[in-house]
Amino acid sequence: VDPRYGLRPEYVESLFVLYRVTGDDVYRRRGWAFFEALVARCRVPGGGFAGLNDVSAERGGRDDDMPSFFLAETLKYLYLLFSDRDYYPLEDWVFTTEAHLI
Repeated sequence: VDPRYGLRPEYVESLFVLYRVTGDDVYRRRGWAFFEALVARCRVPGGGFAGLNDVSAERGGRDDDMPSFFLAETLKYLYLLFSDRDYYPLEDWVFTTEAHLI
C-alpha cells in the first residue's frame, strides 16, 4: 500500500457522483471531512497545497508539488459536491477524465 497522497481527485469525484445519483447527504459529510483534512494536512504557508509523503504519520511531511489536476479536478469536484444538484446535472453533462464538461 502506498502511504502517499498526491492530491488526487478520485475519492472526491466518487463522492460527487454518488451524491448526485443518490441524493444521500452522507457523501457531502464525507466530502466535508475530506476538505477539512485537506486544509489541515496539505495546505502550505502562503496559500498552496502539497501532497503528503505518509498519510498515516501525523507529521509525515509534504512533498514539494501541487499538480495542476488538483485545481482542475480535486477542487472542482469538491465545489460541485456542495453545489445545488441541478447545477451541471449529470443527465445533461458528461465529465471527461480530466473533469472537463461536455
